[in-house]
Amino acid sequence: MYRTFRVSKVAAPLAAVLLVSSVTGCHWFKKKNELYTQSAELRPLEVPPELDRPSVDKAMTLPAVANSGTAAAATGAVAATGFAAAGERDAVFTKVGEVLGATAGVRIANKADILGTYDVDYLDTKFLVRVTKAGNGAYVSAVDPRGLPPSGDAAGKLVAILKAAIAP
Repeated sequence: MYRTFRVSKVAAPLAAVLLVSSVTGCHWFKKKNELYTQSAELRPLEVPPELDRPSVDKAMTLPAVANSGTAAAATGAVAATGFAAAGERDAVFTKVGEVLGATAGVRIANKADILGTYDVDYLDTKFLVRVTKAGNGAYVSAVDPRGLPPSGDAAGKLVAILKAAIAP
C-alpha cells in the first residue's frame, strides 16, 4: 500500500507537468523573426555567397605565348605580334595606316580612328592592327576579333614590316 501511494504521489505532479506542456503547444519553439511570419513570396531571396557573383578566378589568366626560341622559331612562324613605338598614339596610328597602305598584299577593310584599329586582310588572314597609348609612346599590336594574338604567321610578318618602318 505504501508503495502505491508513493507512485501516485510522484505520478500526479508529473502528469500535471505533461498536461500543462501539451496544452500550451509549441510556443516555446516558435521563431520570433518577422521574416518567417510573411508569405514565401514576400521574403527576401537568400543566395549563398559563392553564387551571388560570377566566377573571377580565370578572369585575369593570360594566354600562353610561344617563346621566340621554341616551336615558333622552328616552324618559321614569327611569334612577336606587337612592339612599342615612340610618339603620340594618333601620330603613330597615322604612320601605321601609311605603311599598311604601301605594303603589297594588305587590304584595309575598315579603320576606326577612335579605337585606334585597322581591320586588315593579309595573306588570306583577317585580323586587327591596334595602336594603343602606352606610357609616353604607343604600342602597335595585331589581335584577332577576341583581342587575343592571332593564329598563323601572317600577323607576325605584318607586325615585323610595321616595326621595321616605324620603330626606332
